[in-house]
Amino acid sequence: MTDYGLTDVVAERFDAGVRLGDIIDADMVAVRIGPPMRMVTVASPGYLKRYGTPKRPEELITHRCINLRLPTHGGLYPWEFTSEGQEFRIRVQGPLIMDSSMQILDACLVGAGLAQVTDAHVHEHLATGALVEVLREWSESFAGYHLYYPTRRQQTAAFKVVLDALRNDD
Repeated sequence: MTDYGLTDVVAERFDAGVRLGDIIDADMVAVRIGPPMRMVTVASPGYLKRYGTPKRPEELITHRCINLRLPTHGGLYPWEFTSEGQEFRIRVQGPLIMDSSMQILDACLVGAGLAQVTDAHVHEHLATGALVEVLREWSESFAGYHLYYPTRRQQTAAFKVVLDALRNDD
């Protein structure tokens, strides 16, 4: 099962789930399965030529931003930035609201607006010049993806094999 909600793996009787490392409940065991990530703010060169390049996050209120709706955030996901070690969030406006990062990426690539997505989603597009990162100095790394599972549940033999393989990769 894949969704952007914060599924309760215990209640749903799953062996495990995958989440970003900074949103895992305290009563869960977490095993890193990916590198640290960054949220990056990007736009197509055509968008930047037409609307200009924001120099500070506060300038986003005058731009066309593509929003993400997440079920667990109670609405639109606020864009996250960091300055001098302090995190802050900005609620942006724009013509589009999507419910997946892949839809946001597609809209951004055709020049519909600025997007904020993980660096892993846009690495190739940045390398080819199809997208341009803006506000880079306001973006810091955060814990990447982790496999998480309950501490109090008997693990299946198959799941133990997966855990052993993940731990041996470290």
